[in-house]
Amino acid sequence: MSAEMRRSSIAPVPIKNIERELICPICKELFTHPLILPCQHSVCHKCVRELLMLNHEDSFDAGSECSMPGSPRSRVPSPSMERLDRLVRSGGSRGSISSPGWRRGSVTPRVTTIPCPGCQHDIDLGERGISMLFRNFTLENIVERYRQAARAAVAIMCNICKPPQQQEATKSCMDCKASYCNECFKLHHPWGTPKAQHEYVGPTTNFRPKVLMCPEHEMEKVNMYCEVCKRPVCHLCKLGGSHANHKVTSMGSAYKILKEKLAKSIHYLISKEDQVRAQITDLDLLINQTEDNGQLAERQANEHFERLFETLQERKSEMLKSIEQSRNRRLDQLKVQVEEYQGMLENSGLVGYAQEVLKETDHSCFVQTAKQLHTRIQKATESLRTFHPASDPCFDEFVLDTSREETLLKEMCFGGVPDPPLIDLSTSRVYNEASICWRLSDDHLPTDHHVMEYRRLGGQSPSQEDGEDSGAWRATDKVYGPNTVVCDLEPDSLFSFRVKSCRNSMFSPHSPEVTFHTPPAPAFGFLFSDKCGFSTERLILNNRRDTVESVASMAFLLAAERVQTGSFIGLDYIIGDMGISQGRHYWAFKVEPYSYMVKFGVASDSKLLEWFHNPRDTSSPRYDHDSGHDSGSEDTCYELSQPFTLLTLGMGKLFIPKTSSVSTAHAASSDPGNRVLPLPQRIGVCLDYDACRVYFYDADTMRCLYERQVDCSGTMYPAFGLMGSGKIQLEEFITAKRLTF
Repeated sequence: MSAEMRRSSIAPVPIKNIERELICPICKELFTHPLILPCQHSVCHKCVRELLMLNHEDSFDAGSECSMPGSPRSRVPSPSMERLDRLVRSGGSRGSISSPGWRRGSVTPRVTTIPCPGCQHDIDLGERGISMLFRNFTLENIVERYRQAARAAVAIMCNICKPPQQQEATKSCMDCKASYCNECFKLHHPWGTPKAQHEYVGPTTNFRPKVLMCPEHEMEKVNMYCEVCKRPVCHLCKLGGSHANHKVTSMGSAYKILKEKLAKSIHYLISKEDQVRAQITDLDLLINQTEDNGQLAERQANEHFERLFETLQERKSEMLKSIEQSRNRRLDQLKVQVEEYQGMLENSGLVGYAQEVLKETDHSCFVQTAKQLHTRIQKATESLRTFHPASDPCFDEFVLDTSREETLLKEMCFGGVPDPPLIDLSTSRVYNEASICWRLSDDHLPTDHHVMEYRRLGGQSPSQEDGEDSGAWRATDKVYGPNTVVCDLEPDSLFSFRVKSCRNSMFSPHSPEVTFHTPPAPAFGFLFSDKCGFSTERLILNNRRDTVESVASMAFLLAAERVQTGSFIGLDYIIGDMGISQGRHYWAFKVEPYSYMVKFGVASDSKLLEWFHNPRDTSSPRYDHDSGHDSGSEDTCYELSQPFTLLTLGMGKLFIPKTSSVSTAHAASSDPGNRVLPLPQRIGVCLDYDACRVYFYDADTMRCLYERQVDCSGTMYPAFGLMGSGKIQLEEFITAKRLTF
């Protein structure tokens, strides 16, 4: 189907039905002078200004003040709206580009970053800020048509006529940026004058320039489209600007391709209208179900809590009743005891009664009454000697310990099962110990702890090759952070790791399993040595001594004078501060892709003395047996055991020597092109001192790239050589033990 047929088959869309697409994500109103961010989202110009003022209050320029109508005057690090209009207006002179009060030299270069409200990514506007953004004129026109459709009864008035005789506008001039009635248009665009050639359209309040101008090169029209940055550019941007190395196409080609794609996509969506309507019906049903199920869950939750409240109220009533009964009983007992003791007072109670009995003179009557009275007096006397309250005033038996119940109530889970974490491959590292890091989802609820699980899948280590639990999952203790260290991993083995989160005694699903291959030997810890042959003129060593960088110096400039007779520039060597005299050891490092030439490997102490005292010419790639150069002299003696082995890499490539004992496609082929590999992100080296052999690995996959025999008669050191710009950084695990000393 042709594009014309597709266009004809697409019915016009009512402008009032697309309001949702015309709302700014920040101010939630219709777009006003929208700007296109680098992430392709659009935001109002005033909203971008407000974001800048919010995030960079201390970085505004006194000379750049806002000139937008109806807004307060605020200092901003970018030109005003009037200047933005001029940037995209064709035919203007350079002198008319700068708005009053703003000078190019007055703006201090700075980097301004704002969060995009659409995708939440940080947007770097660069040193020129808002002036680097294009206005979205297409969106402005659609918003204007929407406004006109929404206020169809409101006419656009002539900008020249004065009230009360102001007439309704009949046309708008795109060059004059004004609307006119018929009489005013004829008056201001007389026949035979240049103004008569102005472009005019129907009445509108939205004026757009005829040609978009490049915001970086203000006098150049945009005529190309950068496929990398997804934005229009001019020819100067392609020739020497920020898009010099980017792939660009002509604006016409980009217009045709994008319009064709958009038309196809729209046609596909329209053809699936029945499916979309069915899915909308399903979504409406889900909305109703969600509403009903939510209300049901609320009712059930209320019922459950009401039952809990009733049970607690019953238990509360019973306990309060028991306390009241116990209190009354004890009070009665204490009151009776008080009465008894009051009877022991003179002339009252028991004592008074006894005093009256003593007055009896008849012997038989006295004896008859005094016997019982004496018994009571003796009891009172005994109670006086051993005083004990009739009841205990403490109510300890009614003190409740509800801590367990409170804990259970607090641990009641209402958030469901936690989301599974995700292991971060970029920050996780595995040696004979594994440092595993993970991250949680952005909207996750707080978790109580995590559990890391791992298992051995296979390997060359004989320690557990036939063990019954070699494939069983092993779990670490509870981890309360986003990372953990797993110790005592078998060398040269494949391990699988996974992690799960726990919240309120509920565990999340396991994270996707990730596998790591442990190195063939324990990690060898060292730092770069700043004493043995270190060139302070051309090598920069950081304070931690775990990163070395080679920079161009005066020696390179002087060597350029002898370029026709041969270069005498030598490699700058640097070694580790720890040597190896026995066993198997492994270390890893990273080389920056921009590095011009880097050699790495091992070398004996005797060979290092020769290098540092007699640096050799690097004009010929044959000067080392392992240089990777395909020469006959190299092949004849390559297999001889040497007290050093260095591999070469540079310009994002790794060069494998021609003769190799590794049975790989790269090593077996004699074609030099097959022996040039892409630079691994991380490189590993393993030295088997006892077997006199050295191995080179891709540290991410633990694939052996090259191995060879080496003479280990002396102490062997990790060795590196740099020429030109380059940077080497040791792995953190390699340097961690040395940095703690």
